[in-house]
Amino acid sequence: MPLQNNTPLSNTDSLLAYDREHIWHPYTSMTEPLPCYAVASAQGVRIKLTDGRELIDGMSSWWAAIHGYNHPVLNEAVELQLKSMSHIMFGGLTHRPAVELAQKLVDLTTEPLQHVFFADSGSVSVEVAIKMAIQYWYAQGFKNKQKLLTVRGGYHGDTLGGMSVCDPVNGMHSMFRDILPQHLFAPQPECNADGSTNIVELESLLNQNQDAICAVIIEPVVQGAGGMHFYCADYLQQLRVLCDRYQVLLILDEIATGFGRTGSLFAYEQAAIVPDILCLGKALTGGYMTLAATMTSKKVVDGISADGSGVLMHGPTFMANPLSCAVANASIELLLSFNWQVNIKRIEQQLKEELEPCRQLFAVADVRIKGAIGVVEVKQPVNMQQLQAAFVEAGVWVRPFNKLVYIMPPYIISTEELTLLSSAIYMVLKKHLS
Repeated sequence: MPLQNNTPLSNTDSLLAYDREHIWHPYTSMTEPLPCYAVASAQGVRIKLTDGRELIDGMSSWWAAIHGYNHPVLNEAVELQLKSMSHIMFGGLTHRPAVELAQKLVDLTTEPLQHVFFADSGSVSVEVAIKMAIQYWYAQGFKNKQKLLTVRGGYHGDTLGGMSVCDPVNGMHSMFRDILPQHLFAPQPECNADGSTNIVELESLLNQNQDAICAVIIEPVVQGAGGMHFYCADYLQQLRVLCDRYQVLLILDEIATGFGRTGSLFAYEQAAIVPDILCLGKALTGGYMTLAATMTSKKVVDGISADGSGVLMHGPTFMANPLSCAVANASIELLLSFNWQVNIKRIEQQLKEELEPCRQLFAVADVRIKGAIGVVEVKQPVNMQQLQAAFVEAGVWVRPFNKLVYIMPPYIISTEELTLLSSAIYMVLKKHLS
């Protein structure tokens, strides 16, 4: 049947009209869609809309485009790889970009993490991590150890396994609760000024359920989409001790925090611990292509092989896509080629200075900064449509949700561009939430 296209997409209005009618965007309704803005191009930290307006990007395309857009080094990596092959199945075959990327990840992470499973996305890397943990104990005869323990306020993706360890009450997936695997939830991590934490309730759950728990899964130092909650490295140190004591695996979800965002290359380094399983994604390719990785130790590999099989039951069609691996290699090399730590510190200090005035606004409950993450939490859920339009009018791209107005800008953002972002946040909140 020939294509039936009676709507010529000759201008921005017709493009947006077709989009509203037919395309389902993330976390939106088809019957009452939020406004969408058509993008013509992106360069550096600037997004150019089809109507000619330019926006300074505060979101790094959901935290992934750490080098900004249209970077010549990353462009070249994709172009060169495209000349040899864009994709090849990973079952029974391998290729240089995948092997080189695995070598980089093994070299960059702490020594016990020696094995890499490539996945399509962050959510899938969490699914793989959960499978690894369950299969680890199953192969050794502990078939009842199929529960996960996590903390409230977490977010681990939108697939079924990932949803099952997101916050069951205040997360985005509460309507699916009855069909999801039922796991165990400890209170959200809290750290006190005297160095104490609230980990005692988590330990109680471990003590009572250690025969059923296969692993603890947590986002280290920063809980991302579940509420942008920051907590201390001491909590992670104590958690590592408890996981060893009660014989459960530790899964760290660094999809949002990996590759420098919190001030260290990986957030777990701030606690001087090593997980049994590590999930990576988002910034892995510099925001160019979808790719994630689940890393693990020889201990886990040997445990999964204890029944004589060792076959991890997962295999994405686009696993280790050569284009994705090639640009990931280039992104990592680019990150390591400049003094990224100094740059993150510069962004952190500037955010502390320039977002602090927001604390004086009546509608603001808290301001918090960690690495290249700036968060302004307000007292009531925001009118996302109203604030989104206000930010676009102010010349910045900031995507608020619930009670949070936050930015995670590309690492290459200049001092002047970051000032425009932070001042826009202050002015928009002052005007619309006062």
